[in-house]
Amino acid sequence: MDKVVATPAEAVADVPDGASLAVGGFGLSGVPDVLIQALHERAVTGLSVVSNNCGALESGLAVLLAAGRIARVTGSYIGANKEFARQYLAGELEVELIPQGTLAERLRAGGAGIPAFYTPAGVGTQVADGGLPWRYDGSGGVAVTSPPKEVRAFDGVEHVLEHGIRTDFALVRAARGDRHGNLVFNKSARNFNPLAAMAGRITVAEVEQLVEPGELDPDAVHLPGVFVQRVVALTPEQAADKQIERRTVSAPAARGTVSG
Repeated sequence: MDKVVATPAEAVADVPDGASLAVGGFGLSGVPDVLIQALHERAVTGLSVVSNNCGALESGLAVLLAAGRIARVTGSYIGANKEFARQYLAGELEVELIPQGTLAERLRAGGAGIPAFYTPAGVGTQVADGGLPWRYDGSGGVAVTSPPKEVRAFDGVEHVLEHGIRTDFALVRAARGDRHGNLVFNKSARNFNPLAAMAGRITVAEVEQLVEPGELDPDAVHLPGVFVQRVVALTPEQAADKQIERRTVSAPAARGTVSG
């Protein structure tokens, strides 16, 4: 039951070229940066990644993207990642864009053993009708488009059929974890992490604080250890290394005034 692995490199040592990965995080919050860096150092390539976005500020998945290690992305948000947009439009990267809630449910459904489900999100758009550009040809044309999906009415409302997602591996980050793989996430850093962990056949978790079995309140566990196969304890320096994507500050109020 002791799932602790000594190093990040050991934890991802069997991830092969062409593997599919579900990766937790949202922007810079809750991203398994240490495990991603370990993959980068192994020079694994041809990866198919499922994640909300593909890194930001040249960190997270952006490290693998910039190195040309990612072949396909299933996600919800390109955002301000200029290299992601460049590779997509140049035909170097295949991209399947999915409504954010649908992506979350596809990961959860895959992890729960549910092969498919119906949702009203995307009905009447190219999400359901097909034709979304998955890959460009590098000359302004479209090489691969999304196929049409089954649409069915329930109680007079049309719904589109979406398939659950399962991946070879999953990489996630948690605030606390025990040797059995039970995980606790910190506030918004929970985001896609539990869902990505459920979807992976082999899930690797980097934890900021490793505790012994029994130290976590069972009612506080966000993800049970049955979904986690490997745990890596971060060093204090690694745990504290957190960036801010957009720092916003305001000028202090003038003396004698009331802000608000």
